[in-house]
Amino acid sequence: MTRMNSLWGKLFQTLLGSLLACGLGSGSAMTFADEEPKKDRVQEDFELMKQFVETFEQIDTNYVRDVDRRELMQAAIQGMLDHLDQYSTYIPREDVRRFEQIVEQEFGGVGIDVSIRGDRLTVISPLPGTPAFRAGIRPGDVIVEVDGTSTEGFRVPDAVKVLQGPPGRPVTLGIRRGGEGDVEQIAMTREVIQVPTVHGHHFNESGEWEFMLDEQHKIGYIRMSHFSRHTVEEIQKALSRLTEHSMKGLVLDLRSNPGGLLEAAIEIADLFLESGEIVSVKGRNVPFRSWKAKKGDAAYPAFPMAILVNRFSASASEVLSACLQDNNRAIVVGERTWGKGSVQNVIRLESDESALKLTTASYHRPSGINIHRFPGAGEDEEWGVKPSTGFEVSFTSEQMDQWFRERRQQEIIRPAGTPAPEQKFDDLQLGKAVAWLNEQVSAAVSTASTPAAPEEKNPEPPK
Repeated sequence: MTRMNSLWGKLFQTLLGSLLACGLGSGSAMTFADEEPKKDRVQEDFELMKQFVETFEQIDTNYVRDVDRRELMQAAIQGMLDHLDQYSTYIPREDVRRFEQIVEQEFGGVGIDVSIRGDRLTVISPLPGTPAFRAGIRPGDVIVEVDGTSTEGFRVPDAVKVLQGPPGRPVTLGIRRGGEGDVEQIAMTREVIQVPTVHGHHFNESGEWEFMLDEQHKIGYIRMSHFSRHTVEEIQKALSRLTEHSMKGLVLDLRSNPGGLLEAAIEIADLFLESGEIVSVKGRNVPFRSWKAKKGDAAYPAFPMAILVNRFSASASEVLSACLQDNNRAIVVGERTWGKGSVQNVIRLESDESALKLTTASYHRPSGINIHRFPGAGEDEEWGVKPSTGFEVSFTSEQMDQWFRERRQQEIIRPAGTPAPEQKFDDLQLGKAVAWLNEQVSAAVSTASTPAAPEEKNPEPPK
């Protein structure tokens, strides 16, 4: 009891000092009426913190076995964050380095982006060229086991912790295709994950990405797997190659793109816009901020564009597609997107040794509509990005599997001189986009080839 009282006394003094710093007894020039509500809030905060500390001390002192005090505190912090949303999380000191590696897009792992959907650990997308991609992991797969341990009750940080690891170390995933059927065991070996984010339609005979999809009509194709620090540079190189070959229309494929850095999405949007809003951020305690296109920054403003999205397109890919759609710079083809439009702010704790990834705001598209799908939001509510009118093309689960398998075949680098494999899957989403682009290109050619009416020389002055 002496130890308990001593610790409580120290914490009491610390809390009282914090409360005084917040304004209680600060001597500021306030009226009595203004001071009363503030005192009530301070008293409430004090009582809540007192309850927390007393509970902590009771567990630490009287629980049936010893409890690691740091683990107990971390569990309490994570419990608070679990009450908020699935994207807010605590990053303990042992995981901070791993988190930084993810931000830098270089880490040991298998290359899977995952999320929690319906309390199940679900694959949003494997990253091309990674062990998971080569092993055949597909969007929509539910990971039920990792090395024989059930993932029931897992949060995203739990999944990251078990999926990542030193390069060369094996891991086996138990997955259900589309969340149904028997569990399939898939073994793979972790590697250093550092994968390009911008891809063409397939590798050509020289082992380079082929970005020109339709040579006759000069339709280009760029697929972005996610948004990283190098994505802007990568897409500029791809666009330069296409413009050198007289591209007249572009398909930007963001299907199953889980997102990434907001800054990359903003810079890419600015490549195609001369003016207009790109995205805005709103939050309860976050100043409103809006990003607008900078005049003169649009390097590629002329050609028509079609953006492909599906139900696994999320976050930054939704920001980019919503921006270009609202500014009438591109049409959107495919399916309604995931609806992940929340902003996570990384707040460093313990002198940068641990951190909070806390949802502090949400993204709003230029039209003002919130991109984020909050818990309980129905299909009839506004969230995510919907295809442009007349351009909705949905895939069944079987079609999604076929599309993914063919995409995986197209992205295999083959020996020099080996042609790309024949495409067997009828990609209706891509076909819809290309058909529209061909119409736009043909219309532009017709307009350009129509001779202008001759100028009338010395017209008769009006009477």
